[in-house]
Amino acid sequence: MVNVLGLAVTESCGVSALVPTVDGVRLLDSVAAFEESQGFTPAGAYAGLVPAHLRCGDLVDYYRGIERAQVPEGGHVWLLGCDCGEVSCWPLEAEVTLTEQSVRWSGFTQPYRPAWSYSGFGPFVFDRRQYEHAVSEAAAALGA
Repeated sequence: MVNVLGLAVTESCGVSALVPTVDGVRLLDSVAAFEESQGFTPAGAYAGLVPAHLRCGDLVDYYRGIERAQVPEGGHVWLLGCDCGEVSCWPLEAEVTLTEQSVRWSGFTQPYRPAWSYSGFGPFVFDRRQYEHAVSEAAAALGA
């Protein structure tokens, strides 16, 4: 199954954030539901990424897994940050695998809870053209 990526640009207190959706469902909601189903505490507590705080360089390359912000461990990228606005406080990380045809999110982790297993969450596989178009549109909306 091919998933569809969306990146909603949200605004709070004059700060723009990116909230991914997978097949129309906010990643914030799906990961919170998964964590709750696993009995993880605290479950959720994520927010969108704030590109102004991320300092990741080119946003399209970041979402391709080519450029990394502050380099999370193990080749992961941050897809969500903490609800406090600081990404590294409580990030959701994933491996991004890029092929000519697709982009895959897998290997999800919460680095501050290494015992938590996300083996039942994802993977999500996107058509590369649709994925890059969604990221480019979000970058344009941010003026990046």
